[in-house]
Parts: sequence; C-alpha cells; structure tokens
Amino acid sequence: MTTSLIYQNARIYEGLMRALYGPAYYGRFEAIAERIPEGGSVLDVCCGPGTLFHRYLKRKNVSYTGLDINRAFIQRLSARGGIGLVWNLEENRPLPRRQYVIMQSSLYHFLPDAAPIVERMLAAAEKQVLIAEPIRNVADSQNGLLAFLARKLTNPGTGDQPHRFNEARLDALLQAHRQRVEVVEARLIAGGREKLYVLGSGSG
Repeated sequence: MTTSLIYQNARIYEGLMRALYGPAYYGRFEAIAERIPEGGSVLDVCCGPGTLFHRYLKRKNVSYTGLDINRAFIQRLSARGGIGLVWNLEENRPLPRRQYVIMQSSLYHFLPDAAPIVERMLAAAEKQVLIAEPIRNVADSQNGLLAFLARKLTNPGTGDQPHRFNEARLDALLQAHRQRVEVVEARLIAGGREKLYVLGSGSG
C-alpha cells in the first residue's frame, strides 16, 4: 500500500513536524527523554526516523530499539546507531520487552480501538509505558480542506487515518487502566498540543 508523501522521506517528515509544532517541537522529545535514566532500555513503538534516539537518548547510553512499518525510517535509525526493526503493529504479536516502552504521536493510527495496542505496550514494559499523543489536531480544523488533507497525508502504509484523539477521549482510554496499573503522570506538553501519560508496568 502506498504511503503518504511525508512518510516517504525522513527530511520531509521532520520538516513538517517542526512546522506544525513550531518552538514546541523539541520540547515534546525532551519531556520523554528526561524520564529515561542513563543506561536504561527503551522500546520506541512507531519510532519514525528515530529523532528521539539520535538527538536525546544516544548520549545517555540507552539501549534503544525502534519499531516502525516504514523501512526507510528504520534504515535511517540503524545508520545512526540504534536498533531498528521493520514491524507492522497491526499484527497481533507480542512486542519486545524493555524497561521503558514509548509511543509518540502515533496512538491515533490504531483508532477506532486503540486499547489492544496499549495492552501490548503494558505487557512489554518492565517499568513504565510513556504515551504522548496530540489532543489538538489539524485534522480537526474548521477549515474543511485543511482537515481533509491532514487526514489524507497521514497514511503510514496501512490506509487513510481519519480518526484523532481529543483530551477527553485520550483520558478515557488511558485512565481506564487505573485499577490495574498506576497512572504515574498525566500532563500537557508541546504547548498544550499533546498530553503525556506515564503508566506503570502492566507485566509485573
């Protein structure tokens, strides 16, 4: 299946992300990186071109594994010293176990039912799951053409992506795990465009 243009080139992808987030672009990575200790092990689910690793985690001597369906992104990550695996998350198989399991700005790819991927991340985490997800989206814009293009341009290779989270919907999904795992942290990041959730491991 053909991917959208932004997923065909890492520079285009990163350029668009910087344009969308503006001054908050790097802060969204810093909010994640500051929670990963020196020498820890990380599984980055839907890792994209590996920006979190090569800009922030590599200097902390983190054992990093990134999963993504995009082969070009994985090749770029591997060339920069990370471990990258081409992986279709729609296949229902266990994720590699690591201390910290991360997903940034990708949970919407699994809507309308994202609960199963969260469960798999919890099962793979030895310590914590960190999920940062946009809650203010261009795809929800009042500008019909802009919203249409945003939905059409976010196909990573698995089809159009018409669904997005708002804060209430994200809270409902992730707070539902409170009876089984600790919600360590829930706060807005990236100038209020994303919400970061830190969940205790579901495997212990």
